Amino acid sequence: MPLSEYEQRVLEQMERALESDDPRLATTLQQSRRRSPLRFVLAGVGVVLGLLLLVIGAASQMAWLGVVGFALMFAGVAFVFAAPRKKGPQGVVKDDGNVTPSAAASGGTRTAKPKPKSAGFLDRLEERWNKRRDEGR
Repeated sequence: MPLSEYEQRVLEQMERALESDDPRLATTLQQSRRRSPLRFVLAGVGVVLGLLLLVIGAASQMAWLGVVGFALMFAGVAFVFAAPRKKGPQGVVKDDGNVTPSAAASGGTRTAKPKPKSAGFLDRLEERWNKRRDEGR
């Protein structure tokens, strides 16, 4: 059953309010999550082949074959649910040959200081907490 004109207007107002309140969420919800059919076919073949190896390994009492079959099944399912890699420019090549990451490759135009590699898990957690708290102000 189609929406009435009033319901369509209310829905459009809600969409505009969402976009103005939380643009990050709005863009996440608008992105289409289309995946290639080839991805599903490959994963299905992996799962079926893994199940076959698991059953053969159990029937012939070869545990290693069963483990390989289980790993293949797991990999097939993980392959289906994994997000496809994003393609695009990875950086900009300067005249001297050095490559600097582009804004799209670095995840945006943030100008935050780069984190030291030796930062521990708790340090990164604390940094994220502080960033969220500061954004709320």
